[in-house]
Amino acid sequence: MRHSLGSPAWTRRDWLRRMGGGFGALSLAGVLAEEAAAAHASGPALNPLAPKAPHFAAKARRVIFLFMNGGPSHVDTFDPKPMLAQRHGEKPPESIKINRNANSTLMRSPFSFAKHGQSGIAVSELYPEVAGCVDDLCVIRSMHTDIPNHEPALLMMNSGQIQPTRPSLGSWLTYGLGTENQNLPGFVVLCPGKPVVGPQLWSNSFLPGIYQGTHINNRSIDPRAIIAHLTNRHLARDPQREQLALLQRMNEFHLADRPQDAQLEARIQSLEMAFRMQFEALDAFDVGNETAATRALYGPGEFADACLIARRLAERGVRMIQVYYGDGQPWDDHSDIGNHRNHARKSDRAIAALLRDLKARGLLDDTLVVWGGEFGRTPTSQGSKGRDHHSLGFTMWLAGGGAKAGHVHGATDDFGCVAIEDKVHVHDLHATILHLLGMDHTKLTYRYSGRDFRLTDVYGEVVSGIIA
Repeated sequence: MRHSLGSPAWTRRDWLRRMGGGFGALSLAGVLAEEAAAAHASGPALNPLAPKAPHFAAKARRVIFLFMNGGPSHVDTFDPKPMLAQRHGEKPPESIKINRNANSTLMRSPFSFAKHGQSGIAVSELYPEVAGCVDDLCVIRSMHTDIPNHEPALLMMNSGQIQPTRPSLGSWLTYGLGTENQNLPGFVVLCPGKPVVGPQLWSNSFLPGIYQGTHINNRSIDPRAIIAHLTNRHLARDPQREQLALLQRMNEFHLADRPQDAQLEARIQSLEMAFRMQFEALDAFDVGNETAATRALYGPGEFADACLIARRLAERGVRMIQVYYGDGQPWDDHSDIGNHRNHARKSDRAIAALLRDLKARGLLDDTLVVWGGEFGRTPTSQGSKGRDHHSLGFTMWLAGGGAKAGHVHGATDDFGCVAIEDKVHVHDLHATILHLLGMDHTKLTYRYSGRDFRLTDVYGEVVSGIIA
């Protein structure tokens, strides 16, 4: 039997099916409304930056990533290659892969190497102060990444993907672990300007906005200039608290009708964070509170100041601090690798000071320090004295935080071209960093757009050989 309820005519079965669906939709709407009302009645959500328990016992509690943007040359810093000196000026052999500058020749390092410490690890003359800390370093000479171009390599090293934009390492860490100091951001980026790609390198992407890195331009170290408009010049603390409480309550009512509005939720959380920061951030960034001896230990310059601020943030419980060596891509020495001497001179003393200062304060044991860039440089020449980008084999090092001290992991071939022994991809490095902080990289996931995402995507293995 058909019933004509408008056009076209419906069967009784059609009518029951469609009405049943309508009742289901009404029921679902009622459930969602009840959930929204319950969430509103329970008050604001828990602090998303509150410390969270790791998956298992952690060796490190925080990370300081010293990022040498532009790509430092491994064969001129931490991976000596005598064969380059012996074969200087010759065409590279067919046995190694040189995909760039096919007409270039092998080029010896203009810098001498010497072994240091009880571990006897060889370090270039570029880093005499860091060489004095070599027994605390875990030098990874077998790093490799996917593409030897700055943009994709920077994205890979910072977010685990060559394409924008995915959550950065620091965002994943604060999402997974929160942070120990609720009066400071959990993820701070110190960079005097913006490197290539820029804020995408510390982006939260699809993670909640509270996990985005806070960029601090450390070109000036005046704490009141570093974070603009942080101090309220018109209201004391108690009236500010009352004003913010009223504003937050109004925002919560507004958010209750828009439960999926991530930007609104992030704005609410940022207001609360800004209120808390004004009473601690100015002190955290004020290196003038350090003794003259400590300031002298780090030396002058914006990178030195950033390293000192990194230590101050670490001891205050910030989860992730990333220090960029400079604006743009300063280590990108295509025309003259001799420029590495200037970069090392500006960074060597400060890096060594950071390691020694952390160690003296008992912080190195649970602070993981990472040094490196987005890739290395070719063992062949570009022009007469420069080196091009290189992704097939390069060096990074770790210190503290459960990394094996006084240890060299992996190797490149005799010319420093290709990682051939105990290879470590960037995905493996990320998996290992998360592991040292007590996180299983396969379980640190976030549901977005119908699938579970993670920092290491579907790749990555923990490198047990670099764990103490």
